Amino acid sequence: MKNTAWGSQGLEASVEGLGAMGMSAFYGDRDDTESAATLHRALDLGVTLIDTAEAYGPFTNERLIAASIGSRKDEYAIATKFAMEISDTGERGKVNGSPAYARKALERSLKHLGMETIDLYYLHRVDPDVPIEETVGAMAEFVTEGKVKYLGLSEAAGDTIRRAHAVHPITAVQTEYSLFERTPEVNGVLDTIRELGIGFVAYSPLGRGVLTGSIASAKDLDEDDFRRNNPRFSEENLAINLAIVAKVKELADSRGVKPGQLALAWLLHQEGVVAIPGTKRRTYLEENVAAADIELSADELTQLSDAAPVGASAGERYDEGGMKTVHI
Repeated sequence: MKNTAWGSQGLEASVEGLGAMGMSAFYGDRDDTESAATLHRALDLGVTLIDTAEAYGPFTNERLIAASIGSRKDEYAIATKFAMEISDTGERGKVNGSPAYARKALERSLKHLGMETIDLYYLHRVDPDVPIEETVGAMAEFVTEGKVKYLGLSEAAGDTIRRAHAVHPITAVQTEYSLFERTPEVNGVLDTIRELGIGFVAYSPLGRGVLTGSIASAKDLDEDDFRRNNPRFSEENLAINLAIVAKVKELADSRGVKPGQLALAWLLHQEGVVAIPGTKRRTYLEENVAAADIELSADELTQLSDAAPVGASAGERYDEGGMKTVHI
């Protein structure tokens, strides 16, 4: 796994990070032992960034990472996030980008992670009621204090990114991006980050698992898997989306690789893009890491883009409430 610059502010990490959310939340049953083994295997394979958030659990994912990697934590860059207001006892509230909550969330994450400095600290969602200048101004203080090295935004619109970057340099912007979700190509976000020298971090790069070809029906998922209620996984929409996967699989078969690997390779060939495929199992981790070695020709990239053009997937990526929190 090769390293690359994540933006132009000095952060370097592997071209694939490890999304740890599913180890603790939203994707069915937990297996902390296998998750811990996956975290160590990732390091052995050259994956050098873990992506987490206080909202994953809440708190349990940060604690799991701290307990699992122990003395190896300095081998990783750790990225975590705040914004969804969470009480100390775990009750969830609305998005809160106030300086006061940013401070509270930071101190709590440092404690849960057992760290003195967080490598990359994201605003998880933009608070429409707090000017981005105030939120990022508070985050900039954390950098001055040595508690955070680099700042990031998640699901921010192009204009918001520019305003934030004017307050303090933004290292990375995280947004869902894959062959299934190509909105950043047309809403100005990719153009903005490339102009400003900001890294683009693609989460859900496998379309929440659909692009692996392993999901035939939402009914096959665990009862508490949030995808069961995700619009893209409704029976009608999934049928359309699986037709796209079939085209990707055909191309993957011609290369002797798996469809998820080809989809990841396509993503990693996009300018300025790194990815954080999430998994809680070593088997899938190894598949994902192998995708970073796949070289695609210009013709193959075009074939993949044509197989899953912008807007081809059916259904929104979140429910109505969730969609109101993205690209603000």
